[in-house]
Amino acid sequence: MSILEAPLGAGSRAIALPSARGPWTGELFSALREREPSEELEIHELPVPADPIADDDLQLALYVCYELHYSGVGGVDERWEWSPSLLRFRAAAEEIFESAVDELVPEPAAETLLEVGAELQRLVEAAPGPPLSRHLEVRGTLEQMREHVIHRSAYQLMEADPHSWAIPRLHGLPKSALLEIQFDEYGGGRLERMHSELFAKTMAGLGLDPSNGAYLAVLPGATLATVNLLSGFGLHRRRRGALVGHLAVFEMTSSIPNRRYGNALRRLGQGADVTDFYDEHVEADAVHESIAAWDLAGGLARTEPAVSADILRGAAALIALEERWARHLLASWAAGRSSLLVNATE
Repeated sequence: MSILEAPLGAGSRAIALPSARGPWTGELFSALREREPSEELEIHELPVPADPIADDDLQLALYVCYELHYSGVGGVDERWEWSPSLLRFRAAAEEIFESAVDELVPEPAAETLLEVGAELQRLVEAAPGPPLSRHLEVRGTLEQMREHVIHRSAYQLMEADPHSWAIPRLHGLPKSALLEIQFDEYGGGRLERMHSELFAKTMAGLGLDPSNGAYLAVLPGATLATVNLLSGFGLHRRRRGALVGHLAVFEMTSSIPNRRYGNALRRLGQGADVTDFYDEHVEADAVHESIAAWDLAGGLARTEPAVSADILRGAAALIALEERWARHLLASWAAGRSSLLVNATE
């Protein structure tokens, strides 16, 4: 094995490639496994999915492309991260995904750009979303809670990392506000209190594998799209406004659902080792809500008025994709089937 290859387990987040799901992952995974980073990936014949946001193949391919920028893929030459051919492949997938998201998110009205913090509050109030957290709190089964945790593992096991891409791209008050939020997300300097570590403890307490990527093979496109949206914002400086808007709404809509998830787990007989992650977010995100809306997002809009519209687009995109994802879970459970591609919780 080349020293440029990432052995599985070399980093705490290195993933293993799952099976391909179609032409996008087929081309990508074949290249990563069998070709040199200098070789071209074929993109001209790859199809545009009818529903890119929910497409299992496109979203998995994009997720793996982004993972190369985090902790890598086991057995894959690390030079692939900045391979021009892979970046062209990723850009083609991103263009399809971004266009689909743009269709869901209308252009903000000019008057909403004058006070971004207040507009973020209106967006949150106008879009409560499907009652996923309430369902789990009142009537969700342990199996459904375990599925919910598996879905969320795609993001929560790297919580805060995608938003941290914004740190060198901000300055002044917005940067200070972001760092205040991120300091809490990373446990205030205490490993055991890092939110990603707390989530891993929740998974272990529920009898699930807390290794990064352990359930990647069963995560549907609708789930991966919620993470790809964030990674795409984070890796493109031009989308720093959208990244900030995403984080602001993420914090503004977190406290109540996390209280409900904690209550659901207590109702199902789970202890503090499982609920600690959710209980921590009830308190932390209640504090972060004001900082994120007014100091971070509002501060950036005042510092860089040109990105105000993208702040609101990022916020609206988060709401739209989270709603689609939650409806997928509720519809699957109402039909008596797993919300995962296969039942990985047995």
